[in-house]
Amino acid sequence: MSAYRDFLEPNGQYAATFGDKGSLAIRPTKKLAIVTCMDARVNVFAQLGIREGEAHIIRNAGGIAKDALRSIIISQRLLGTREIAVFHHTGCGMRTFSSPELRSLIKESDPANSALSAVDDIDFLEFTDLEQSVRDDVQFLRENSLVLPETKVSGWVYEVETGTIRQIV
Repeated sequence: MSAYRDFLEPNGQYAATFGDKGSLAIRPTKKLAIVTCMDARVNVFAQLGIREGEAHIIRNAGGIAKDALRSIIISQRLLGTREIAVFHHTGCGMRTFSSPELRSLIKESDPANSALSAVDDIDFLEFTDLEQSVRDDVQFLRENSLVLPETKVSGWVYEVETGTIRQIV
């Protein structure tokens, strides 16, 4: 059974109470972009009290700033954000592998498929030290000439075991 089959009923409930959300401005009212992981246990809206229309939520594997840069540039230059909060989390899968291991796994899954060698050109941006990964991402954003110089950048860890956050940078 495909998960998409479960979309219609909850969407109907959501749409029934949608109200005037269709008139929310395209620019986030808090001028905030949050970079976080795609992990299904991370619910940015609930954990930070963010409402629709207030912030851009940029998600990728690990919540890695380098991977989010394209979205950050658009968020800042076209849509007015001036603050970035980087959120990594405990129990992140990005700490469980290395790029060479993942490349081998992919190529070994279908050895006859030479097209899979394209994975050799991908840096999966894994990390081993959670807090250092947050510091590295904040430093990357603060030093990147494509990020507006007046941007406030902070770095955080979300504890998936307790639902709490702590500021690292």
